Amino acid sequence: MRTALLQSSGRPGSVVENLKVLDEAADRAAAAGAGLLVTPEMFLTGYAIGDDVARLAEPADGDCADAVAETAARHGIAIAYGYPERSGGTVHNAAQLISADGGRLANYRKTHLFGCFERDHFTEGGQPVVQAELNGLTVGLLICYDVEFPENVRAHALAGTDLLVVPTAQMHPFQFVAESMIPVRAFENQMYIAYVNRVGREGEFEFVGLSTLAGPDGIARARAGRAEELVFADADPVALAASREANPYLRDRRPGLYGSLV
Repeated sequence: MRTALLQSSGRPGSVVENLKVLDEAADRAAAAGAGLLVTPEMFLTGYAIGDDVARLAEPADGDCADAVAETAARHGIAIAYGYPERSGGTVHNAAQLISADGGRLANYRKTHLFGCFERDHFTEGGQPVVQAELNGLTVGLLICYDVEFPENVRAHALAGTDLLVVPTAQMHPFQFVAESMIPVRAFENQMYIAYVNRVGREGEFEFVGLSTLAGPDGIARARAGRAEELVFADADPVALAASREANPYLRDRRPGLYGSLV
């Protein structure tokens, strides 16, 4: 499945403008043959927007979800996007996967919040593995800091995730995560990982770009630079099956030895 990575911070604070950016990217991605478009973390609203996080948060089935679904259906491409989700009296840092016909496939709430900003504005999620079937692949969702915990990615591997989609807001000076950690996570767990970052300065943060799609051989199939960019790479189930056969990490595990980890 050709996957498009939208490296952009959009227009922080303007949902209307960000939906326009998403629509344009969906048009370009679909024209290039992509079956999935992935945005960064909190793409619909912006990340460093302070109290506007709560003001702009919507339910998973709210007006913004409807707008993204319409975009997906009109262009015939699935979309995974980051947004603030309101659920009752709480707000979650969330990512939702919409099918190419506009159906809601999966919604994930970030389980590991990073820094004071996120802990002040969000409630952490409690479901570690969220998946959906898409174009012959099992697609899983994590968000940014979540992927830096090996337990999270291994849980997805054990649950059969083929393509792990990770909207992110990776900031300076932690660019080694995109450069080094993501390919290693893909290799040690035998999966594809699409890690899609914001870019440029936003409030107190400087986002480093470097969005990547890494394969199960630990090689980046695509890597963006440090500017706004739409990049493409393929997640190939045939190549994935061959890699899993050749690399026995999951088969050679000895869970009985790992009890002390929890």
